[in-house]
Amino acid sequence: MRAPAPAYASNDGVIDSARAALGGMLLDAVDHVGEVALHVRREDLYGAMIALRDTPGLAYQQLMEIAGVDYPDRAERFEVVYCMLSLTRNHRLRVHVATDEEKPVPSVTDIWPVAGWLEREVYDMYGVLFSGNPDLRRILTDYGFRGHPQRKDFPLTGYVELRYSEESKRVVYEPVQLAQDFRTFDFMSPWEGANYVLPGDEKGALPQAKGAQTPLSADTIVKANAAQSPTQAPTEPKSTGSTAQTGAGKPESDATPKPANPDVVPTKGGGQNQ
Repeated sequence: MRAPAPAYASNDGVIDSARAALGGMLLDAVDHVGEVALHVRREDLYGAMIALRDTPGLAYQQLMEIAGVDYPDRAERFEVVYCMLSLTRNHRLRVHVATDEEKPVPSVTDIWPVAGWLEREVYDMYGVLFSGNPDLRRILTDYGFRGHPQRKDFPLTGYVELRYSEESKRVVYEPVQLAQDFRTFDFMSPWEGANYVLPGDEKGALPQAKGAQTPLSADTIVKANAAQSPTQAPTEPKSTGSTAQTGAGKPESDATPKPANPDVVPTKGGGQNQ
């Protein structure tokens, strides 16, 4: 018999159990879109993680991920988010901690050794410091990299670029030099309706060819075709025209003197020699 898929545990009673286990360490608990988020004091993070792991009814044994979020408008602009998994209960929750550029977050490498690499990623991308991490070095950017790429105030081009120098026979770092200035963007979506017409959009007023797909209605196409091809005055068929209009049927008279040919020399007998 095929085993049924494991059922995910519901969120019923999770927040109450967390409040009882964490007490004053818990700042806020939110159940939104089927996910539980616990906001914990930064200085109490280590004790809160021990309580979430060892308390019966919670038992979040595994740390799955550590992520960083940047909110520049906040006094403590960074949030460190810990994604937790209970293997015995098959349930997940998130733990949020707020900090800034200077205040370090307690490391949880003593609880989960995998946090060493995850904390290094958050430090590298956002510049968040972790006190107690035995090897807090960059892990994704290059040696000597300046700045933190995931900060919203970090320039998209970076500060330095590297290339191989034939003169020095090694890789050298130089300040970024842009070949051309960046274009200014107004962040207006042409699909949602912009205040201008992009080059080439004027071709969309008519179908590309007969039978081509077009969002226009049949009446609009007829009006557009009429506006594109102006009406011309009808021409009379040649069969109904008179000889004065067409010149047909009027013989040429031989009595009409011919123009003299300069290449023909007249003779004495009245003839012409060529």
